[in-house]
Amino acid sequence: MFVHRLRDEAIAEAKRVRCHYSDDLKFLKSWAAKPLTTGAVSPSGRWLARSMAALVDPAWEGTVIELGPGTGAVTAALLQRGVAPESLLAIEYNPDFAEHIRGRFPGIGVAVGDAYQFGDTLRRAGVEKVAAVVSSLPLFTQPPLRRRQLLEEAMTALEPGRPFIQFSYALVPPVPAEAGRWTLGVSGWIVRNLPPARVWTYRKA
Repeated sequence: MFVHRLRDEAIAEAKRVRCHYSDDLKFLKSWAAKPLTTGAVSPSGRWLARSMAALVDPAWEGTVIELGPGTGAVTAALLQRGVAPESLLAIEYNPDFAEHIRGRFPGIGVAVGDAYQFGDTLRRAGVEKVAAVVSSLPLFTQPPLRRRQLLEEAMTALEPGRPFIQFSYALVPPVPAEAGRWTLGVSGWIVRNLPPARVWTYRKA
């Protein structure tokens, strides 16, 4: 029994590693083709993904919106957190990544669309109530006004206190806090991620 268990664990680990490097390769190919829309050269690490997912309460009513899921690192963390597949909608601009997400996570909603047209994309997807927004978008590749417009649209859809969660590698927030509009919190550096990143959490005032 012990030998069989070791064998099964070795097989599972080999599959995990193969999947990890396959995701890395997909990400690198996409980044090489479209660096401004992919934004990073590797998928989010599991420690970063878990830190983002930890800010979502699976009991919240409504749909959790994931922006820019890529190869699914944060998607997996959200599902492991307890978010029901039918309560998760991934919005992905890259059709290849969207198809990958559909195949990897059966049961979740996947929409090919522009996250920066947040309201229109949600209306087309039939989303009526938003529980939280979890974003892996490369916001710093966009002009400040476009970033702010995205956050404004997201805040319109969110209830007061509900989060818009964003990671970045930068020292400054992608969008500053605005008194009376939204608050902003930031995590410590997640040094196990490569490169180290922080999680910025915006909440509707």
